[in-house]
Amino acid sequence: MARFIFITGGVVSSLGKGLTAAALGALLQARGYSVRLRKLDPYLNVDPGTMSPFEHGEVYVTDDGAETDLDLGHYERFTGVAARRTDSISAGRIYQNVLEKERRGEYLGKTIQVIPHVTDEIKDFIRIGADETDFMLCEIGGTVGDIEGLPFFEAIRQFIQEQPRGGCVLMHLTLLPFIAASGELKTKPTQHSVKELRSIGLMPDVLVCRTEHPIPDRERDKIALFCNVRPEAVVPALDLKSIYQAPIAFHAAGLDRAILDAFRISPAPRPDLARWERVVDAIEHPDGEVRIAIVGKYTRLEDAYKSIAEALTHGGIANRVRVRAEWIDAEIFEREDPAPWLENLHAILVPGGFGERGTEGMIRAAGFARERRVPFFGICLGMQMAVIEALRSLGGIANAGSEEFDVEAGQKRFEHVIYHMKEWVAGNQTVQRRLTDAKGGTMRLGAYPAVLAPGSRVARIYGTTTISERHRHRYEVDIRHRQTLEECGLVFSGLSPDGRLPEIVEIPDHPWFIGVQFHPELKSRPLQPHPLFADFVRAAVEQSRLV
Repeated sequence: MARFIFITGGVVSSLGKGLTAAALGALLQARGYSVRLRKLDPYLNVDPGTMSPFEHGEVYVTDDGAETDLDLGHYERFTGVAARRTDSISAGRIYQNVLEKERRGEYLGKTIQVIPHVTDEIKDFIRIGADETDFMLCEIGGTVGDIEGLPFFEAIRQFIQEQPRGGCVLMHLTLLPFIAASGELKTKPTQHSVKELRSIGLMPDVLVCRTEHPIPDRERDKIALFCNVRPEAVVPALDLKSIYQAPIAFHAAGLDRAILDAFRISPAPRPDLARWERVVDAIEHPDGEVRIAIVGKYTRLEDAYKSIAEALTHGGIANRVRVRAEWIDAEIFEREDPAPWLENLHAILVPGGFGERGTEGMIRAAGFARERRVPFFGICLGMQMAVIEALRSLGGIANAGSEEFDVEAGQKRFEHVIYHMKEWVAGNQTVQRRLTDAKGGTMRLGAYPAVLAPGSRVARIYGTTTISERHRHRYEVDIRHRQTLEECGLVFSGLSPDGRLPEIVEIPDHPWFIGVQFHPELKSRPLQPHPLFADFVRAAVEQSRLV
């Protein structure tokens, strides 16, 4: 049976609960334990799949097709443990499950209430897979005191009471603000945050304090006294140059030791952090730098492309170079010549997105990369825009476009070379969708296999001709244009096993030009960079020697 670690936050949001949980998971792994991490979000959306990227950031997709919070990406990147649908839950999903059970009569006519029915549903979710791992780390989204989070905090209180003594630990993140005028770290917000927790029956065992300055012993002792924890359980979380320094920094601060002490695990296995030390060394001592343009729709919020930003960092680690991302709003290229923006950069990446806004700028970026022989990586919508550009410029279809854009405009304007998927195979089942279906969950989601052309660039990069990658999209490149495109030099080098759905295109006679329908960034790790990103950055390094 797993031991449970609950991670909560106080004072302000965005303190880094997800990163702290992920780093702790990596530290426990380094000591030889198995871990699983999951996220409990108090918002009423069923999942973040229909949220704007500007509202919520990236939607992280699991192998089994769940649309989840971006923190699950941190969990996977730090631990390498593939997240599942059961590792992400929202208040919306909890209430949906309870109401569906009520409609089916499963409560035998009882009055349905937050306690016990909603809290029982939350506890049932927490228990899933508890017999498969040594430690289950559960992060609760939001901040203590938020009204929407109360059912989750109550469920945790009940859960801790029901577990064997010593089976649960509560870790609470707070902020220690620094008042420059007085030159002091202020502990009062942390005291009030812990007071709020205690008022709902929860007592933290470990406090992680975000701070810009080291915590003096006097302040540490004061926090320990007023918050009823041991001084060694007050762990500083200082700002870092790279998030991948977190496991080593938290170990030096005593986080993993404090957690194991709270579980009364002593002596504990010594941690082996050699792999993380190599990652940090590559980040801190690069052999060079490359500049890569990311021409996208949501570049005003970097979290919208969080996994892409991290995958580029991983590619830099693999090549021992620093990757400097240049975020460019694709709409700019609808008004301006892209050349002044792109000609001194070493590679161009066009990421995914939904809707027509900015797509003509993406098409121009793809055309620039093709004509100027600059390494190009198109992901999901980025691949589709590269296909449209090739058909317009080389294939004789001047009005090539996507059905998605005509549906949005409510009129027929383009020759549809990108079409809405009506049917596809998932496992052993045929999935059917209509344009009129509700938006949530209507996409090709999760891991699907692809077959690569022997001898192709991507087959050489992967080192195999059979791969599995994660998808999140509603529209596909039309296979009927394959001959036209290949005669123009854009080769379909990866297809679905039945040969109906293009998965990868490439230009063999180009330094590096690849488009993929899937999202390879979702499987990249600092300890195991995705091969496409590692090779893309390698191509950027080669380009940097020419610019």
